[in-house]
Amino acid sequence: VAGSAGPTSKSLTLAQDLGDPAFRQVSFDEMEAAYEEQLRGLIEGGADIILLETCFDALNTKAAIYALKALAEADESLRRPVMISATVSDRSGRTLTGQTLEAFYRSVQHADPLSFGLNCSLGAEELAPLARDAASWAECAVSLYPNAGLPNEMGAYDQTPGTMASQLRSIARDGLLNIAGGCCGTTPEQIAAIAEALRDCPCRPRPAKSHRLHVSGLEAVTIDRGRNFTNIAERTNVAGSRKFARLIASQDYAQALAVASSQLESGASVMDVNMDDAMLDSRAEMEKFLRHAANEPAVARAAVMVDSSHWDTVLAGLKNAQGKCIVNSISLKEGERSFIEKAREAGRLGAAVVVMAFDEKGQATDFARKTEICARAYRLLTDRLGFEPCDIILDPGVLAVGTGIPEHSRYAVDFIEAVRWIKANLPGALTSGGISNLSFAFRGNNAVREAMHSVFLYHAIEAGLDMGIVNPAMLRVYDEIEPELLKCVSDVILDTDAGATERLLAKAARIQEEAGTERKTGQGAAEGEADSSPSSGERIRRALVRGGSYTLREDVLRCLAESGKAVDVIEGPLMAGMAAVGERFAEGKMFLPQVVKSARIMREAVDILQPYIEQDARNESEERRKPLVLLATVKGDVHDIGKNIVGIVMGCNGFRVRDMGVMVPAEAILDEAASCCADIIGVSGLITPSLHQMENLCREMSARGMTTPLIVGGATTSALHTAVKLAPLYPHVFYGADASSSAVLASRLLSAREECEREQHDAQEKLRRLYAEAHSGAAGEEAPAAPFPAPTFLRGKFFEDIPARELTVKEVLPYFDWRLFYTSLGVRERQEDAAAQLNADAVGAIDRMAKEGRCRITVSVRFDACRSSGDDIVCDSWRLPMLRQPSGARR
Repeated sequence: VAGSAGPTSKSLTLAQDLGDPAFRQVSFDEMEAAYEEQLRGLIEGGADIILLETCFDALNTKAAIYALKALAEADESLRRPVMISATVSDRSGRTLTGQTLEAFYRSVQHADPLSFGLNCSLGAEELAPLARDAASWAECAVSLYPNAGLPNEMGAYDQTPGTMASQLRSIARDGLLNIAGGCCGTTPEQIAAIAEALRDCPCRPRPAKSHRLHVSGLEAVTIDRGRNFTNIAERTNVAGSRKFARLIASQDYAQALAVASSQLESGASVMDVNMDDAMLDSRAEMEKFLRHAANEPAVARAAVMVDSSHWDTVLAGLKNAQGKCIVNSISLKEGERSFIEKAREAGRLGAAVVVMAFDEKGQATDFARKTEICARAYRLLTDRLGFEPCDIILDPGVLAVGTGIPEHSRYAVDFIEAVRWIKANLPGALTSGGISNLSFAFRGNNAVREAMHSVFLYHAIEAGLDMGIVNPAMLRVYDEIEPELLKCVSDVILDTDAGATERLLAKAARIQEEAGTERKTGQGAAEGEADSSPSSGERIRRALVRGGSYTLREDVLRCLAESGKAVDVIEGPLMAGMAAVGERFAEGKMFLPQVVKSARIMREAVDILQPYIEQDARNESEERRKPLVLLATVKGDVHDIGKNIVGIVMGCNGFRVRDMGVMVPAEAILDEAASCCADIIGVSGLITPSLHQMENLCREMSARGMTTPLIVGGATTSALHTAVKLAPLYPHVFYGADASSSAVLASRLLSAREECEREQHDAQEKLRRLYAEAHSGAAGEEAPAAPFPAPTFLRGKFFEDIPARELTVKEVLPYFDWRLFYTSLGVRERQEDAAAQLNADAVGAIDRMAKEGRCRITVSVRFDACRSSGDDIVCDSWRLPMLRQPSGARR
């Protein structure tokens, strides 16, 4: 028996008074007390399961979860599993408070629900896309009990049992549901029809936990190194921004929210909110600001990092944010008891925690203390409190360097090495830091501070840093830092020698002097803009890399005059600039906010050229209609740099391009394709969940009986995935490896479709056959046990009889894997010049080692009893992580 608890008639998130956005009719604590009374009655009345249903506000639901946890902690006999069912306000798929369904799920995932799904609001046909979406990311059972269709004009439900059962079956037969039923308008006849229709449908298998940190505001945010470093906005902090502090003090929340919005537009996806100021009531201001933010979608979409040294202020933040938050921070400064109490309370409210490297002895300043405290906190959280490692964010503490105090010289190095140690020794934990602390000694010299932040992040991210609190506007492109400044900054951060700080101080003084001279002479242009020596094309390329230019229009038009055709400008300097941006981003030398700025410059340049592109098109003799390609980034994915480049290349290849932007649901893509009579549909995705959205899109295209060619592309897509996962769902789907090949493929699909599709299908069939053959040898349940000979020893053994000193380069080279060697250093064999140079250098190095007698080769063999656990190899005393390397990452 499930005891049902509804959403109540109040909302903790929505403002009830338009004149006062911070006013709420009820507080979190009052809501929690009401739920606790109701839930106790349900449990004492005999309920085996608690069902929180028709949930429209995640903050209300979090209050119910808090009450349920409080009951269980006070009396173990009152512990019950919980099922959670949300309801959406319309076909947009968002709750009444504006959250996406996944964002809602991440907000309440700490309840460890038995199931999560949807009920009420709409019929099965309308909720089907949302159920399919939930099945792609929910880490528990998925439920769906819709209304019996939509009410008629008299408010009655007249959908027949057969129709309702058929609509639910169309979802369940794909193995996407675990629990099905009916809500408003449902009768016993409909439930019986549903049970019969679903009798032979496969049950959705429960997926493994993702072990990644998911936080949320109105949107879900996944913090994962495979998806790039996560910027946390720092300007919504009264201690870090005088402007923000002034706005909060004057109660100007509209402008304070504008500060937050600008940080998010610059690339931050999490917002650090801090109200700690001696002249402010930090608890009250935290509550008011977050309540105002909840009603501003541009700000509310981000996840919130609640930052305060006062625990009551932290709790006020957590109790006024509907998404999954991050607490910044807790520490062992007041001992283990206080640490555990605060961590447990944060867990009840569903938050991840940042742990600072403080303990009873004070702040950790060196590598040994940083790792000691972080390890101790990690063990307490995982072993004593059962925290998921991905909900633990360890901050070893970024401290100022370049202060002139010798004891401070290794602060940056020790932080970087502590991050590297944490990633290697505390599995699953994330790392973070307050980046601007690093450059505190250079306050007032933004050029130096920006360079320090970028260089430090370059090395820290390489070591494993997952996120950082940083003003996105105070970052420079690594490769664009002036060489002398780059050298000075790098020497200080890496503590190369005792004179590093003096050299940086001297450089900083010269920069200040130069800035003063520029102001006096009225030269306010950005560095390098006044340089007339580079060509207009080179200046355009630099503008894209830097993300800004005072002379962009002038340079674009001059380049157009030189080349004669707008398309040549796009295919020349603009594409070269975007290629440079892509390379720097892949190498970790540019960060996401800078890439976004580059994309905006690209768009500005194309807008300047647009009239000339249209004029060129009018001047062409070809009169036939240009084919139309419809482009979109799939739902859940905000990356569009690659898609934008595809659009430009398609436009240059004779296509009309209609771009729907990012995070576009499958239904919207196909409705638009039908409306505009698209000849080709192209979708992209950079993250793994995008692949599930592409599968949903293929299913929907088949269901609609479409034959429009679909081209998929993006970092996570591949020819193999397209052949094995997508083509069986929709036969007209093809893989575009990059912008140019996608344009060629699209042209062939229109000019010689039958031949092109036959070639593509043959290639896909070959890939499927090879994939099946590669996996056909996997052991099944009935596979006979293989006879494994027992090893004759279990300890290491060295074979000293191999005469290492007599081996020559000639004897070793036949066994040397040159392809692996090239790949590990980022060189491809087809890059003949680079490969030849690398080969010569390597052979020379090996030859010198052999001649100098510095090369000794031994062989060691060891046997250990072990087993697999996910991607890891586990022995009795140690675990060897075998983490998959993110695409494009190289070390």
